[in-house]
Amino acid sequence: MTDEQPAKLLVIGTPIGNLEDVTLRALRLLGEVDALACEDTRRTRRIFERHGVPGPRLIFSYHAHNEERATRKVLELLAEGLTVGLCTNAGMPSISDPGYDAISRAIASGFRVEVIPGPSAVETALVVSGLPASTYVFKGFAPRKPGPRKRFLEAERDLPHTLILFESPHRVAKLLADALEVLGDRQACVCIELTKLFEQTDRGYLSELAECYRDVVVKGEVTVVIAGNHPKFIRPAEPEAGP
Repeated sequence: MTDEQPAKLLVIGTPIGNLEDVTLRALRLLGEVDALACEDTRRTRRIFERHGVPGPRLIFSYHAHNEERATRKVLELLAEGLTVGLCTNAGMPSISDPGYDAISRAIASGFRVEVIPGPSAVETALVVSGLPASTYVFKGFAPRKPGPRKRFLEAERDLPHTLILFESPHRVAKLLADALEVLGDRQACVCIELTKLFEQTDRGYLSELAECYRDVVVKGEVTVVIAGNHPKFIRPAEPEAGP
């Protein structure tokens, strides 16, 4: 397939919370695509309703549980010469969300792929944390079980990069406690419900945050940012008491 053919896959970034955080280009293309694959059709329709965008004639689900079947449908539509949009409930497709399979297979099949940038909880949390943004690593969700989660963190122990993670609200306290044990008492930031009405950002050392969240019921989406291995962001050990 050549670039002259009209078929293309548009990967469209959508708001991570506040529905006003969407680009003019994204709104225009959401109304122009021939078909739209989205993680949850009901969630995506809220964008159409909020901004008065006419939805495409064909909207279908593309999520973790039907990704193989939905990817085949995307490729079939592209083969018909149609323009297909791809979006998730929030943020950028394939960033800890469905989308990678459709994107990689569309590229392998020779179809044109364009990305319409949009909000991301990764960069939003990194900037609001106040931690270094010159070099960072995003590792998605940490493992659920303690052993694998600690080994997951140990891989970052000696690296200087700022670490960004997504976490379930039910496991925030466990992640912070394990990070303190494995990485030491570094500066960190817990971001909850970014850009939404009840957005919350807590900064401090891991020891402080682990204590703060130990018995707290957290609601909403969580992003955790942890400083890399640099003396500037690690709490100095307290001197031992004299005799």
